[in-house]
Amino acid sequence: MADSENAKVSVAAKISVLDRYLTLWVLAAMVLGVSIGWLFPGIDSLVKRTEIDGVSVPIFLGLLAMMYPVFLKVRYERVRPGTIRLSALVLSLVLTWGVGPLIMYVVAHAMLPDLPHYRTGLILIGIAPCIGMVLVWNMLAEGDNELAAVLVALNSVIQVFFFSVLGWFYLTLLPRWTGGESAQLQASTWEIAKSVVLFLGIPLMLGYTTRRIMLRRRGQSWYEERFLPRIGKIPLAGLLYTIVLTFALQGQKIVQLPLDVLRIALPLVTFFFVAFFTAFSIARLLGHPYRENAAIAFTASSNNFELAIAVAIAVWGVTSPEALATTVGPLIEIPVLMSLVYVSLWLRRRFSDDPPEREM
Repeated sequence: MADSENAKVSVAAKISVLDRYLTLWVLAAMVLGVSIGWLFPGIDSLVKRTEIDGVSVPIFLGLLAMMYPVFLKVRYERVRPGTIRLSALVLSLVLTWGVGPLIMYVVAHAMLPDLPHYRTGLILIGIAPCIGMVLVWNMLAEGDNELAAVLVALNSVIQVFFFSVLGWFYLTLLPRWTGGESAQLQASTWEIAKSVVLFLGIPLMLGYTTRRIMLRRRGQSWYEERFLPRIGKIPLAGLLYTIVLTFALQGQKIVQLPLDVLRIALPLVTFFFVAFFTAFSIARLLGHPYRENAAIAFTASSNNFELAIAVAIAVWGVTSPEALATTVGPLIEIPVLMSLVYVSLWLRRRFSDDPPEREM
């Protein structure tokens, strides 16, 4: 019992106060947003006046604040041959881009058969692997930091080119093959691709360019120890701002449909646990040691809910049920992934006799 309590203390001590209570801040932002929407029902028309070519400027600024600092932290320079084992890299990519989205698709259809719009929002979350917080979860679980950093860099680039393709496959083609509904995708592949480029491609290029320039001019020590800490809370501020605005625009609907939020939450919890244990088990069966297992499992089970929110808002609108489903994502992901950190550390103690590493 003492060891368990010490483990919890040590993990919590590694997280800042803001990050430690992120679920509380997200919940507070949701309550604030709903309250604003209930008290000021005309906020919807006010926000629509700021749209440029269908893109809401206030929403775009919030999403840019979420995404840009994340890409400043990605260590692109570590993506080079010999950095990590090829077998771990290939396995992670297969689980993250192949198995993970399929798990979300099955869970969403099984648990929300009568709510196609919410299913769409969940599938958007499922096809967007995490590129930010996964580094935190992996670090807390004492996973392979080098592997996690490389995977974050690769997944960042892959998302720009393949998110719209996966969206078309899981929202249109696969439902058609399985006899399900595909009419919920009221947007072309180009519209989704445009949203990905706008909300992911632009922050990625800005983050990559800024990092290269600052590292060259000021050095890694200044960049890592002084610059990044200064902008470290901007993504949280952007997330909370976006959640407040989104829930303000959804205020009337949420008050009338509280059970819908619960129904969205249940498949999300199911996905996180199933995806984590599936990835961890497969990696262990294939002979990967714990540190690689943790990095692979957290990468496969974490999600880039910022991107999912951005695409849902850009394609279906900020007041759409798709946007509501994606916005519930961070409320559920934070506590669930935190619990999986403790589960992962327990698995390390349980399987302390790691199997020998296989040759690449």
